Formats: sequence, C-alpha cells, structure tokens
Amino acid sequence: MAAKSANLYARIEPDVKEQAESILSALGIPASNAINMFYKQIILNRGLPFEVKLPTAGTVDVSKLSEAELDAELEKGFADMAAGRTKHARQTFADIRKDYGI
Repeated sequence: MAAKSANLYARIEPDVKEQAESILSALGIPASNAINMFYKQIILNRGLPFEVKLPTAGTVDVSKLSEAELDAELEKGFADMAAGRTKHARQTFADIRKDYGI
C-alpha cells in the first residue's frame, strides 16, 4: 500500500460536510478513507462512479401550485389512468414485496 502523503483541500457546504461525516462515522469510515475510495472509483471507472444528469421528472409539490396548476396536474393523472398507464395500489405493493422479499 502506498504511503498517504498527499493533501487535498476542498471547500464544501458545512451542512453537507456534517451530514456526510455523521453517516460515515456511523459506518465506521473516516472521511479521508471515503475520499480515497471515491478517487479510486474515479480511476476504475475512468470518470465519476455515478451518473450525473438532471432528473427527467420530479415530484410535484402541490402546496406550491396555483389552483389552475393543480387542476392541470390532476388532469394529467386522470389521462394516465384512462390510458392504462397506471397500476393498482395492490399490484404495486405486491411487486414491492416480491422484489424486496418482504
């Protein structure tokens, strides 16, 4: 194993640092080890070890919608249901139980 003698300085949001280090601590992984693992994954993947892209569709915060916007979202849901692009809740939960063995 190579000696660890290189330093890395990065400025990040304090809240992000706190939350990440709390999780790493619970896992028993020092932040420096996690950063080293991340860098090794960058090398192995010849790029970031995860996909970086904007989400195609997000959830809608209905509390921030106007009445017209809410009506439009409800119409979209109704159209999906009428076109058969939805699943019954029972089937959805059955699929979850099957997929996760619960």
